[in-house]
Amino acid sequence: MIGCDSVLELDGQALGKPADAGEATARWKSMRGRAGTLQTGHCVYDTVSGRYVSATASTVVRFGEPSDEEVAAYVASGEPLHVAGAFTLDGRSAPFIDGIDGDHGNVIGISLPLVRRLLADLGTGITELWAPQET
Repeated sequence: MIGCDSVLELDGQALGKPADAGEATARWKSMRGRAGTLQTGHCVYDTVSGRYVSATASTVVRFGEPSDEEVAAYVASGEPLHVAGAFTLDGRSAPFIDGIDGDHGNVIGISLPLVRRLLADLGTGITELWAPQET
């Protein structure tokens, strides 16, 4: 079993999902032209042994400078109210992200390289989880 959750670290504050459209708008205006670090906690639980391992993946996100009109349209879409940091790398805010430094999967929701390492810590190779190929 795998569980993950993310927060955006900006100016030393952990920012989850915005409470409302006003907070999402203010957040985007404060993020413009800046960078924050998306921190995603991962926990892998072995349901057979009862053992678990956990770690955090960090990815720097460099935000573009969307106009006030673009921010308003994005917030009106409702998307930023449902995601940590009020943005997604694979959604409507993608054009407003200039780049990232680190694992893109971490920003989307799960760091597969980290999951592979956590599984190995539990004694399971990720390839053991692959379904056999039909011939």
